[in-house]
Amino acid sequence: MIALVAGLVGAVVGGLTAKRRKGSAADIAQYAAGYGIAFGVAGVFGGLLLEHFVFS
Repeated sequence: MIALVAGLVGAVVGGLTAKRRKGSAADIAQYAAGYGIAFGVAGVFGGLLLEHFVFS
């Protein structure tokens, strides 16, 4: 669940970043995908660390 939320937040952040830099629609989509993947992976590791340290 943490990874999904982090991925969605990353996609929004990436889209807004590309839009602020006056990118085309393809740029916005690429930034959204890249940031979404990066934030999602970070969310997976964050969730694993949370699980390990809080629930064990």
